[in-house]
Amino acid sequence: MQLQQQSYERIIENLYGGLYFVDLSRTITYWNKAAEQISGFSSEEVVGRRCADNILTHVDAEGCSLCNGDCPLAATMRDGCRRETTVYLHHKAGHRVPVSVRASPLYDDNGNISGGIELFIDDSQRVVSETRIKELEKLALMDKLTSLANRAYIDHELAGRLGEFREVGLPFGVLFMDIDHFKNFNDRHGHDAGDQVLKFVAGTLISNSRPFDLYGRWGGEEFIGILRNVDQTALVQIAERLRMLVQNAYLIHSGEKLSVTISIGATLVQKGDTVESLIQRADKLLYTSKRTGRNRVSLTETGN
Repeated sequence: MQLQQQSYERIIENLYGGLYFVDLSRTITYWNKAAEQISGFSSEEVVGRRCADNILTHVDAEGCSLCNGDCPLAATMRDGCRRETTVYLHHKAGHRVPVSVRASPLYDDNGNISGGIELFIDDSQRVVSETRIKELEKLALMDKLTSLANRAYIDHELAGRLGEFREVGLPFGVLFMDIDHFKNFNDRHGHDAGDQVLKFVAGTLISNSRPFDLYGRWGGEEFIGILRNVDQTALVQIAERLRMLVQNAYLIHSGEKLSVTISIGATLVQKGDTVESLIQRADKLLYTSKRTGRNRVSLTETGN
């Protein structure tokens, strides 16, 4: 049975994954509904724009910009080879979303490459996060502005992780994060912009969290991450990735592109720790990052 053109278009438009086409100049010629949902950008905002316009500003795991360089789609259009990888796209709301992408070439009737097609799937733990948010709402343990766990729940979670560590030796780490120069940002751009920044930092944390980790708002511009079953290497990798993703996130406010950075203190649980000692150690490490230049991660060395 042959499918009619309308059937193909209906299937493509309603795919679970985001899908877009580009021509040889890498101008976007098609953008489906799932692409709108994952990115926050409507078809009207994207179609007719070039990748070089940096509307999605893809970055790789090292924070390198891809839209003006050799992105997977550009490489595929050059050599005809399909590619699969993970990149981080810029959501319209400001935060970074990890997506798995598959790039394929498009051919004309003569067999020449005439463009490219990219399918992308949201890799973030969306369903897990939504379930967690609903539970926190029920228990009044959610920060209303950012939809993260609030300070009361962070204390509860830390106590639980400490109990696991004492009983079965399950390790965990704590990240204490603070937005750099946030007071100056608020003074310059206003509290509405400040609230939007808090939301996109929170969105970056949520979108890039593992399902068994917890991120919460400690207060003001401070956030805490509780990462289960990590060693020192994994703790640093996660902290550096979050730092990089926040640095590469931005929002458009009153026609201006606004971005921030975060400083991080990272520590693993140690024998004899209490909730208070963990927080104090992470807090001191955070201020080490602040004193030594900001937008960096400071770590407690193992055994110290």
